[in-house]
Amino acid sequence: MEIQERAGERTLLLTFSGEMDHHGVRDTLRRVELAIDAALPKTLTLDFGGVTFMDSSGIALILRAQQRIQLLEGGLVIRNVPQQAKRVLEAAGINRMVTIKN
Repeated sequence: MEIQERAGERTLLLTFSGEMDHHGVRDTLRRVELAIDAALPKTLTLDFGGVTFMDSSGIALILRAQQRIQLLEGGLVIRNVPQQAKRVLEAAGINRMVTIKN
């Protein structure tokens, strides 16, 4: 799992590529937390355009990011979600908790 960061004025864009599974997310969770702590964004955008597969580990990553951004009184947006990942998010009800844009 690869992650690219781009911080702006109180915004943070994290772009993911690869498989978002147990092995891929393990180190990525910590990198997401560090990126949020460094940028202190009001808006966090997770771009899933490069995600080739996602399981429940992706849900854990989203929930952890949401918790972290809520501590900063900010918001979370997920965009460019591939169809397979979208089915996982919908089955878990994540689409009722966070904003998903395509």
